[in-house]
Amino acid sequence: MKIRNVFQLIVTACVILFAHEAYGQVYEQFLKAVEQGELKTIRELLDRGMDPNTSDQVGNTVLMTASRLGHLAAVSLLLERKADPARRNPYGDTALMLASLKGHLPVVKLLLDKGAQIAQPGWTALHYAAFEGKAEVARLLLDKGAEKNALAPNGYSPLMLASRGGHAETARVLLHEDAATGIKGPDGETALAIARVRKDQAMVELLQRAGAVE
Repeated sequence: MKIRNVFQLIVTACVILFAHEAYGQVYEQFLKAVEQGELKTIRELLDRGMDPNTSDQVGNTVLMTASRLGHLAAVSLLLERKADPARRNPYGDTALMLASLKGHLPVVKLLLDKGAQIAQPGWTALHYAAFEGKAEVARLLLDKGAEKNALAPNGYSPLMLASRGGHAETARVLLHEDAATGIKGPDGETALAIARVRKDQAMVELLQRAGAVE
């Protein structure tokens, strides 16, 4: 091989290496900016060509990260730049589910307005809201058509999850929408039975007033 050709190969390899390192730095800067809600930096990096559907090392898109952390302005910007709210991480979570889990109501509203999906197989945003006792988020999701009696992969309904967590206000929201009290889990347990095991008398009385029986 001629010396000139060898030199060209070396130069090409160096260019590729430097480009890779430069992208890695920008990538890390982008993820950090999203985590911290640094809107100016996020916008600048998007303008420079960063993908609004960029994922971190564990598979969370930047939209998921911004939604989970409640960075409303960042979520809005990413959606404007065509970030996809339907994407899922390896655990099946969407941006809407993560925002619901953390109770970020304005983010949940925005995602819903931009077409985020409520109904889906498996865990849903309503399950997550019920699990963490995010009553206002649960109310909004129900208003937007969330299935009040959907069963999670563990066999629990949203009401059962609220009962297990002792989240009376969330349970009240679900019961106001006539959530079924008689659904049984994998071991035959109902929301009322779960409350009894937890010795949560307030939850027991709430469920009984709604007609729950064992």
